Amino acid sequence: MLDNKLESTSTRGRENGLKVNEPNENYNDKKDFTTLDAWIKCREVKLFFYGRILPLLPKEEKFNLDFQIRKAAISITSNIAEGYGRYHYQEGIQFYRISRGSLYELKDHLISCYDLSYVNNEIKQEIEGVI
Repeated sequence: MLDNKLESTSTRGRENGLKVNEPNENYNDKKDFTTLDAWIKCREVKLFFYGRILPLLPKEEKFNLDFQIRKAAISITSNIAEGYGRYHYQEGIQFYRISRGSLYELKDHLISCYDLSYVNNEIKQEIEGVI
């Protein structure tokens, strides 16, 4: 009974001798997490922090604020990707919430960078509109 179900499903993954129990209906191989608007915007935020904020931090922040920014910036896109890959929508929602939390963490780090005079108001306002 199980073998019949496997045979009528997707052939993806069979090149390794594995059978994947994934129906072909409603599957669009041209759409994945990278097509989500939220992921695209979070990627912009991540790249902004890596390109514009981190280079301005002093060396003494390398293992403090710098490290926290790096973790949160990577987390915003990776949690969207992981949530997208979950089979049950409620699992996905949990990962999207974690991503949102990391985004707010980045906003707080941005405010800290401003408060500590690592970034000016122009840079702060540039990304605040996206966050």
